[in-house]
Amino acid sequence: MQQVPLVKLNDNNKIPRLGLGTWQLTGRKCIEAVRIAINEIGYRHIDTAEIYGNHREIAEAISDFKREELFITSKLWNTDHSYEDVFKACDRALEELNIEYLDLYLIHWPNKEVPIKETWKAMEELVKSDKVKSIGISNFTIHHIEDLLETAEILPVTNQVEFHPYLYQRELQEFCERHNIVITAYSPLARGKIIGDPILKEIGEKYNKTETQVALRWLVQHNCIVIPKASSREHLERNYNIFDFELNNEDMERIDSLNRNERLVMPSFHEFDY
Repeated sequence: MQQVPLVKLNDNNKIPRLGLGTWQLTGRKCIEAVRIAINEIGYRHIDTAEIYGNHREIAEAISDFKREELFITSKLWNTDHSYEDVFKACDRALEELNIEYLDLYLIHWPNKEVPIKETWKAMEELVKSDKVKSIGISNFTIHHIEDLLETAEILPVTNQVEFHPYLYQRELQEFCERHNIVITAYSPLARGKIIGDPILKEIGEKYNKTETQVALRWLVQHNCIVIPKASSREHLERNYNIFDFELNNEDMERIDSLNRNERLVMPSFHEFDY
């Protein structure tokens, strides 16, 4: 069983480069997918969120596994951004997951109704109280991060955003790199849209890999953490087996050129320009 490389974060904690995304995974399907991933394939990083509604299923799936060997991420939902609500939401997540701490807690989306200073102060207190090891953000644009950095005592370790060959957020990534914030790529396979892409297929044939493996490897070589969702053993294994080859510079540039600025996640409550 190969080991997934670890990424050192700006707070000196470490996170596996590959994780299992669990959006839309619920019920027995979620339990079985997580069990197969950690017990049979080697995943150690599980990404969830309160809004996914699957904390309790994940708790059941990981109940027989050593807690210290797992990296568990959850996220604060938009309705809980006020100072006191942050603590309540975190406690709720811990209770539902049946764990004593989160390895990573993210603000799921920016919320213009509550000052980021207030929300982030509570997030920092969670770190100081040892309920959370690392804190970060999700779906933040450059100016959202700039607002946060004006008053933050603890830097966000990651910004989890939609990132795939059809949405190569180069400017955002370069900004985050300058501030030692790693990008975590969600929907790294563009919700399956990249399957069948002729360039990814051609590159994959050269390395004896699938289009999805090539796309994930491209992200890894751009220093992203990747959290593809999968439920079947076949897809879980395929996503896991991306650390035994390396794309050359020409192939990296060809995949870079696939960018269409094609954003697939556009919730009605969010305005990307606020």
